[in-house]
Amino acid sequence: MEYSKEKKVGEGTYAVVYVGTQRSTNRQIAIKEIKTSEFKDGLDMSAIREVKYLQELNHPNVISLIDIFMAYDNLNLVLEFLPSDLEVIIKDRNILFTPGDIKAWMLMTLRGIHHIHRNFVLHRDLKPNNLLLSPDGMIKIADFGLARIMPGPRETLTSNVVTRWYRAPELLFGAQHYTYAIDIWSIGIIFAELMLRIPYLPGQDDVSQMEVTFRALGTPTDKDWPEVSSFPSYNKLQIYPPPSKDEFRKRFIAAPESALDLMNGMLTMNPHKRWDSSQCLQSVYFTELPPPSNPEDMKNFLKK
Repeated sequence: MEYSKEKKVGEGTYAVVYVGTQRSTNRQIAIKEIKTSEFKDGLDMSAIREVKYLQELNHPNVISLIDIFMAYDNLNLVLEFLPSDLEVIIKDRNILFTPGDIKAWMLMTLRGIHHIHRNFVLHRDLKPNNLLLSPDGMIKIADFGLARIMPGPRETLTSNVVTRWYRAPELLFGAQHYTYAIDIWSIGIIFAELMLRIPYLPGQDDVSQMEVTFRALGTPTDKDWPEVSSFPSYNKLQIYPPPSKDEFRKRFIAAPESALDLMNGMLTMNPHKRWDSSQCLQSVYFTELPPPSNPEDMKNFLKK
């Protein structure tokens, strides 16, 4: 057997994740064991999607699939070992990170999502604990269980995707057609969370998520998002004004103007006007001082 499973590090409904070793190289790896016995008609869609997209998306900021094998009727995905994630780092108050660190994490995340979108894939579940950190300080986008190919104009999709706090307004409204813009919104919320070190828009349920989102960022209207009022749940909403520039600055006191512009671009209510990954990567924020930290210098976050 080429791989050993040494320690269980996570478990979901259909999968168990182990840390192990690739014997031929002595390299540390992660093995995601998908329990096929749970599915009466073979593998479920999320397992198939994960394998398909990981095989196709080869990029420094996307988790690498090393191998796939069957054992005891379970499908095993051999993945590169990534010892931490952004959620752990945001929550650990003993870890101090700098504006340059935030800039580096945002840059790597946006490069990863730019590659994913360029390959016509929607991720549909970006959140801090799906942004993993490699031993050499790189951010890697992981967990493609909800990913899918960008749909055609007449295809309908479920709006019940993306973990609630990171869900774009079009999903909160139950849109059955949406675009890459939903992933950009999630990254905008992660950006805010990195600056504040607490969740930015933590709704208790789907209704309160709308309330929290629109109270913080303003309720969209037909003026800036034509036809938004045609969503069935729109009539029940309280109309909040968008925050002024000064209010927004007060929330993110340490953020430079360029960071606020980037965040506003990512958190634009109208998905047709929301910035795409190319616009985000061209933001002045990434070229002005301080420069993004070197990933090599960020490895120490993993040792704490």
